[in-house]
Amino acid sequence: MHRHFGSAFMKQILLINDVVGCSHVGMVAMLPILTHQGHAVYNLPTALVSNTLDYGRFNIMETTSYMRGTLPVWQQLGFRFDAVCTGLMFSEEQARLVQDYCRRLRDGGTAVYVDPIMGDAGRLYNGISQRQVELMRQMVAVADLTFPNLTEACLLTGMPYNPGGMTWDDACRMLDALLALGCRSALVTSARVDGQPCVLGASSELKTQNSKFKIPYTEIPAAIHGTGDIFSALLVGHLQNGLTLQQSTARAMEVVSRLIDRNRHLPDPCRGIPVEQCLDLL
Repeated sequence: MHRHFGSAFMKQILLINDVVGCSHVGMVAMLPILTHQGHAVYNLPTALVSNTLDYGRFNIMETTSYMRGTLPVWQQLGFRFDAVCTGLMFSEEQARLVQDYCRRLRDGGTAVYVDPIMGDAGRLYNGISQRQVELMRQMVAVADLTFPNLTEACLLTGMPYNPGGMTWDDACRMLDALLALGCRSALVTSARVDGQPCVLGASSELKTQNSKFKIPYTEIPAAIHGTGDIFSALLVGHLQNGLTLQQSTARAMEVVSRLIDRNRHLPDPCRGIPVEQCLDLL
């Protein structure tokens, strides 16, 4: 049943991310959410990945040549996108290809959302190098919005990672440092400010005291893969449906919390949340 098809809210959204063979993470987690929200979704895989990297063994086939060949075909066909959301990159050539493409899209009015996937818990993910951190800084420079987790925000800004948390003044400095990279707006997820877990936000286009915000949340003791990708899809979908950054963030956080709570006892959290079975929570 395509009850959303033809909706006045429907936007053309391009996802540039990896496709994982056995888990609801990356592209696999994002597609059903954005489709359920009423958008037409395109996908450009950055790599085919056998499984999430935390299994210890994995196989990756980078798809840069496929991407390079696909973009001109889409141009010839006249495909247009209201928004593009980028995720995991696997090489310098690929990062530069996506960066150049996103810059051209933004110049044409497309909203560019960058999820700078690089690490968590104070460390880089397996296979991510310091060189990729610098390339991601360049990617963030062409973004309308970037939404790193705390570890990624520290990597991007050069600020120290403190698992014990930060003050509100420190949080404001981090947000300012992210905006200084060139993006128009920024979020920091999984932050702890004055002892409270929260998501931070700021926009360079709001020149008032209310340009920065924090939205607290209650931590649920479950480490499920793919929740960041789910948050990204919900966030982008709500933004494209006309909600403000703060409204979109709050709604995405609320749904992610419900999804984690329902699936907190998954036998294999590396496989992620079976999104298609939980669309009623969206």
